[in-house]
Amino acid sequence: MEDILKEIEDKQIEIVRFEQTDMFGISRSKMIAARHFKSKAEKGLNFYLGHLGMDSLANVVKGSGYNEEKGYPDAVMFPGLDTFRVIPWWDNTARVLTEPTFEGKEVTAHPRTLARKQVEELKKLGYSLLSSHEYEFYVVDAATMKPVTDDYNIRSTTRMYECAPFIHQLVRDLPKVGIDLECLENEYGPGQHEITYKPSFGIKAADDAFTYRCSIKEIAKQHGLMASFMSKPYWGKSGSSCHYNHSLWDVACKKGVSYDANSSDGLSDVMKHWLAGLIHHTPALSLFMGPTTNCRKRYTPYTFAPINSTWGFDNRSCAFRVKVNGESGTYIENRMGGAGSNPYLVLAATIVAGMDGVKNKLPLPNDVAGSAYVKDDVPASTQEIPITMETAIEAFLNDEVIRNAFGEEFTKCFVAIKEHEIRLANQQAGVGIENVHKWEFQQYFKYM
Repeated sequence: MEDILKEIEDKQIEIVRFEQTDMFGISRSKMIAARHFKSKAEKGLNFYLGHLGMDSLANVVKGSGYNEEKGYPDAVMFPGLDTFRVIPWWDNTARVLTEPTFEGKEVTAHPRTLARKQVEELKKLGYSLLSSHEYEFYVVDAATMKPVTDDYNIRSTTRMYECAPFIHQLVRDLPKVGIDLECLENEYGPGQHEITYKPSFGIKAADDAFTYRCSIKEIAKQHGLMASFMSKPYWGKSGSSCHYNHSLWDVACKKGVSYDANSSDGLSDVMKHWLAGLIHHTPALSLFMGPTTNCRKRYTPYTFAPINSTWGFDNRSCAFRVKVNGESGTYIENRMGGAGSNPYLVLAATIVAGMDGVKNKLPLPNDVAGSAYVKDDVPASTQEIPITMETAIEAFLNDEVIRNAFGEEFTKCFVAIKEHEIRLANQQAGVGIENVHKWEFQQYFKYM
């Protein structure tokens, strides 16, 4: 606290954003005059609890358990002081991440609370998780809504130059809020980009992803642009993914335990059981990797998005692409994630599924050496990834391990929101797996 107060004084901070995630990974915040930071941090800040039971445009969803059932009350938010950062693109402004309490207790359905609890459960098992969320996103002109480039010439150097001032500001400013950028490139869709950053241990990985998304969207506005993490904004064009790269380490975060030099394939036994857990729980896990009706449209053959619960060594057709590069460089790339996923829920669901594999020593199916899109190349009895929201919800509800770990409060709230989205979709003519309707664009593009 004393360090923060000194930084507020030294840097003449006038405003502090008390910020939290909603169920969609969208940032919701209140701004506090900096002179009241200490009081609000210690006593808590009133903040509407019902944001957990709203859709992406803040429409109240009935039956979530957090709105009409409780009389539309406030939660009391408390910050994680280690998340305090000065925002370089806002004048004299800082931000801090928060979690809610209600009637003196943690709100167990809150995505950050849920993820933090699963990180703690993993530590009890004797492991830590090093991870990063690998996002793609579209950039359009905010006035015309046209992508900043109009072709598909992936990684063309001249395409990147179309928004060079925006890119340069990202490189300058994101490290100042804790995002260690590593590689920048343009992707296959018009105006589509991918920027990767260094991984972090535990809950910080999800905090980094949450910060990354919000920061990119804010900085884009300063350049007359709009950045969107909607998973499939344009039918027939490349979807935006959020590959989740992660590896297991010892509880002290000092030694990687995913690699075994004496193993014929380089994978340790614990890594194999962890991966088997992910494969076993793929249908339920996919609900959190692709959590909107729009996200489900990514799961299409021959689009570099997976369609089944397969794994392979450096195989981009599989759901789980495994890279073997020694103790510190052996990891799993979960390719199911859409850019519209909530990074906290991705982290939490991954830990639950992986831990189940480790605890029960689940056997690892054979890897795919060819194409996971070709039936003959895939092991028998391989599960398919649900392509509709209805079947993804059903898979989650029937998965006792993930459902029990997430809890009934979360289940009630999240399923209510998903069923609300399904009703919206069903009201639209022409909405199907082969179509991106304008209502989806209006629902997700601007704020996700």
